[in-house]
Amino acid sequence: MTTVSTRLTLDEARVGFAAGRGYLAACTLGLPSLETSAAMRGDAERWARGEACAVDYTAVVERTRSSYASLVGVDASRVAIGSQTSVMAAVIAASVPDGAEVLCADGDFSSIVFPFLSQAHRGVVVRSVPVAELAASVSGSTWLIAFSLVQSASGAVADADAIVAAARRHGSRTLCDTTQAVGWMPVDAALFDATICHSYKWLCAPRGAAFLTISATFADAVAPTQTGWYAGVDPWSSCYGPAMTLATDARRFDVSPAWPIWVGAEAAIGLFAALDIAEVHTHVTGLAGAFTDGLGLERRPGQAIITWPDADGSDLARLTASGITASGRAGCARVAFHLWNDEQDVADALTALGRPT
Repeated sequence: MTTVSTRLTLDEARVGFAAGRGYLAACTLGLPSLETSAAMRGDAERWARGEACAVDYTAVVERTRSSYASLVGVDASRVAIGSQTSVMAAVIAASVPDGAEVLCADGDFSSIVFPFLSQAHRGVVVRSVPVAELAASVSGSTWLIAFSLVQSASGAVADADAIVAAARRHGSRTLCDTTQAVGWMPVDAALFDATICHSYKWLCAPRGAAFLTISATFADAVAPTQTGWYAGVDPWSSCYGPAMTLATDARRFDVSPAWPIWVGAEAAIGLFAALDIAEVHTHVTGLAGAFTDGLGLERRPGQAIITWPDADGSDLARLTASGITASGRAGCARVAFHLWNDEQDVADALTALGRPT
């Protein structure tokens, strides 16, 4: 497993963001750090001067792959890079056996559900249950459990240990979408057969940099259906056909990277790989707990995303009118607390909602 030697404190990381006060929307779109913004500007300027070099971007991608591997506790050889969650889920979905069952969570984000529903023409059956019932619903017919570790619409955290244990009892595979988790809570990707993470939310990277982790045994059961030159054992020797020699590790699932995006992603992922994510988790869940208490909601331990009924959007409108960036999903108002937020953000949000502390 790759390790990161340089460590940042939470306070050191927080000062690296130009914005943050009143921004409660990391679950929708993260904020770029000053370093990320500077890296992307520098890259654009090099490109404009005609100094950009295609080969040099390979080193950028590999450093980012290594940082992400360190962040989620796997070896870099088990990490593939891509562009979108649904694109990577579609690779897994294409390898579900004809007529097999995929178990999903009710109301989960469509990118982790639609790719499997699209396999109905092969007889693939998608069964959906409440996220809290996933573990109890695994059966001998379940080939794959595909679920988000943190639910986008509610912030609920799935019981990953119970789900993995149930999968092992029944010989099922697990695919976990960690997009709403990595960056604020510790995630051990090695627990699952595969994970998918888009980094533009909690990891604060530009949209278009995503990761797939996959175990060696599961990789043997998944066909690399979106192969291109970057999936070759040596990408720069794989630019032309007809011969195809793919990488033997997870890189055979790589999607050709959009180079400027990965320049920004390198800085973003590197920042979070240098943090003590347990410290970030304690910070954000403490803020979320204070907010739920102030709003009179039932405590939701371990959550960074808090939602409450707001069918007419009036609470979201109050937050917006007060200069607070939040979101609305599934008939609820939704706020998310990240490392740049503090107790003042909690107080400001409560005041905007008529619940001053």
